[in-house]
Amino acid sequence: MPNHENFPENQLHQLSKLVVEMKNELIEFVTTRFELFRSELRDATAAWKAAAPLCLAAIVLLFTGYLLLTLAIVGLVVVAFAGNPDAWFFAFLITGLAWCLFGAIAAYLAYNSLRRHGVLPRKTIEVLKADKFWIENEVGSQI
Repeated sequence: MPNHENFPENQLHQLSKLVVEMKNELIEFVTTRFELFRSELRDATAAWKAAAPLCLAAIVLLFTGYLLLTLAIVGLVVVAFAGNPDAWFFAFLITGLAWCLFGAIAAYLAYNSLRRHGVLPRKTIEVLKADKFWIENEVGSQI
């Protein structure tokens, strides 16, 4: 390990300037990436805030419609089993199984959609991957 006495004053000054410059570039690099992430997150949050009241209204109306539709379907199935003492049981059983089947299909489609599109900020991840590749190349060329 070299002593400070072996380095001329000019080289020590240049080395310290290089370290300060590297530190400033690293800070700028991290700050830029953080701002990109914050910008994407802010855009997503704004979209969710705008859609939240409409989503709530849609949930309430769809749930009400679901309950009324379910009761209508149960009524139809009861008529199909007219005269059977267990008509109501079969009506609720058949309707419940149908809704479970439709719910499983919807869950499967939602899962595939999320898997295909992802939920993470794509631009930030792509930039960070490119940065990683660039840093690996720079470090590799310096060694």
